[in-house]
Amino acid sequence: MITIRNEGVFYRNGTVTPAAQCALDPREGRRRTMTYGILTAHNTSGDDRQLKLRFDAMASHDITYVGIIQTARASGLERFPLPYVLTNCHNSLCAVGGTINEDDHVFGLSAAKRYGGEFVPAHQSVIHSYMREMYAGGGRMILGSDSHTRYGAFGTLAIGEGGPELVKQLLNKTYDIAYPRVVGVRLSGRPRPGVGPQDVALAIIGATFRAGTVKNSVMEFFGDGVGQLAMDYRCGIDVMTTETGCLSSVWQTDETVRHWLTVHGRAEAYRELAPLDGAYYDALIEVALDRVEPMIALPFHPSNAYTIREFNENLEDILHGVDKNTVSALGLHNAPDSLLKKLRNGKFYADQGVIAGCSGGTFQNLTMAAQLLGGKPLGNGAFSLSCYPASQPVMMELLRTGALTKLMASGASVRSAFCGPCFGAGDVPSNGAFSIRHTTRNFPNREGSKPAEGQVAYVALMDSRSIAASALNGGAITPATALEGLLPEPAETEYRFDDTPYRRVYHGVGKPDPSQPLVYGPNIADWPAQIALPQNLCITVASAIYDPVTTTDELIPSGETSSYRSNPLRLSEFALSRKDPGYVGRAKAVRAAEERRRAGQLSDDPALAQLDPKTTGFGSAVMALRPGDGSAREQAASCQRVLGGVANLCEEYATKRYRSNVINWGMLPFTIENIAQYHIGVGDRVYVPDIRAALEGEAECVPAQLWQGDTRTDITLHLGTLTREERDIILAGCLINYYAKG
Repeated sequence: MITIRNEGVFYRNGTVTPAAQCALDPREGRRRTMTYGILTAHNTSGDDRQLKLRFDAMASHDITYVGIIQTARASGLERFPLPYVLTNCHNSLCAVGGTINEDDHVFGLSAAKRYGGEFVPAHQSVIHSYMREMYAGGGRMILGSDSHTRYGAFGTLAIGEGGPELVKQLLNKTYDIAYPRVVGVRLSGRPRPGVGPQDVALAIIGATFRAGTVKNSVMEFFGDGVGQLAMDYRCGIDVMTTETGCLSSVWQTDETVRHWLTVHGRAEAYRELAPLDGAYYDALIEVALDRVEPMIALPFHPSNAYTIREFNENLEDILHGVDKNTVSALGLHNAPDSLLKKLRNGKFYADQGVIAGCSGGTFQNLTMAAQLLGGKPLGNGAFSLSCYPASQPVMMELLRTGALTKLMASGASVRSAFCGPCFGAGDVPSNGAFSIRHTTRNFPNREGSKPAEGQVAYVALMDSRSIAASALNGGAITPATALEGLLPEPAETEYRFDDTPYRRVYHGVGKPDPSQPLVYGPNIADWPAQIALPQNLCITVASAIYDPVTTTDELIPSGETSSYRSNPLRLSEFALSRKDPGYVGRAKAVRAAEERRRAGQLSDDPALAQLDPKTTGFGSAVMALRPGDGSAREQAASCQRVLGGVANLCEEYATKRYRSNVINWGMLPFTIENIAQYHIGVGDRVYVPDIRAALEGEAECVPAQLWQGDTRTDITLHLGTLTREERDIILAGCLINYYAKG
């Protein structure tokens, strides 16, 4: 099904040859990839090894755009220098925050008018559907403040990053990155009837994530198999590449892409792209599409992937493993009821199905679900099915074709364009319930449950086709391939694009109006002031997490907490609230000690009292083995900073985007080799002398002392590669301070 070559290869004459068996120059071969052409066209540095990129467009949703605009405004923003699309697909439950939700939307519209942007009202489209429909095109680059910013199927190299990186673009600065690894993904064959894009994506994620095969790399898709896939199918695979840990993705283009863009009134956006003969790839993933089976990704990560066949053949063993993982992943003291209780007559029954968002809510996915259901009643049992078309134009076309009628006749509920089920603000399962979803993630608590309050829910990822097949069987997990009479899906789907709903969109790109005031609701607050990096630092560990991976959902939970997204202080109260409820209080105590230091007061802590308060600052840190998998939202880092955080301590960072957020918010991105050997715990301290001098210079390794009770251990902190600008941002205390200095 999937073969991985962890070695450099050349793609020549339609065949792959290991670099070790070729006399060709890898450096020249890199120039023959699609990636190279796009990156160099957007690079302003003149150096193809150290890139300084400017993007063609940007996009943010309502979890992130207020903070981005507030940061940019504090840093001297006058106008949006490039198309910037503000969508409102993450609108949260209004009951939590009162007027907060819509206040943010009013602010967003006022910002689009003042600075010259594009504003997409709530329920019109999810962010990535809109960008596919209106902005993606061959050879383009798009930056988004959402991790699933992926439009590679159109020949667009799109990157999901934290908000500060978008701020830099708004201030006419650049996205700075070393030239990335490029991993080829060669598709062959044609998917079997009943196998959908989520199946292909989960198979790839399962094969690559844990091994780090494509971490921080660009995935470049090519091969005969591409032409066998409709655009929605390609987009469904592409958007999920985020879950591999890659930086971005790009696909070869063909007449299918041209036709899709033409239907959407943007034929000029088409550009033919394909790897040139002799293209070099740092590694190669070969996917035999005809061998992919229906998949299920079990809680609590998309990489926890099995074929549905394997799952059904080994139910008891696999479910027992999920039970054990639930206790550790959710930090439970008492194990909940076993999932084995959901077995009936040798079958496992889910309680809920959801098809939604940028991955699931496409025209093709919902059409196939409708065809498979065929209007057959789903019954009045526990199992429910919800469908969220990704945009109003998609919903209108589903209405025209009758697909929505079939879905609703079967008993499915149809909702407007909303990312809620993807981040815990819609269709939260009942306690103990098991949900099967064609959405992007199934991280712990992402569906909205609160384990600290005794709530436990489960999400597994599946394709819409197998969700429909399972719905027909009362929720019993069923691969779509088990259904009779399935026909191959066409590589080109007939589709009429009607953009009349987008008459509600405010199109202000290139038309800033400084006379327009920003409209602030009562919860929209400025970022609290931060100080420059002191000469020395004494860092107190406020949380110590030894999980293999710590997600951004754990660092700052999504769902209803997002109602406070525009108020840094109120949002920070939720930092690590589900993973480590004591973190906020501990971080505040350290922050209070730092505030007393700045006031010239000596600490009553003997360990701190021995340090010179004029030269040594106090701050907290999160210690985690591998933090930052998941969302691009900057709050995962900024909430730590607001609470007085000055550093992260880890073995490695799960994603570049999280490390970038740490840096841009003025925190030190420390790594420690074999960090687990030190048994660092809450309350331990790390004393870092002359840290400011190290940042002012070019040091990548910093000597420090680990204080554990009365024990003092010399350790080495690694900063990793930092650009001069990144060093200066940390020295200044954060991105806002850096730009305020001019």
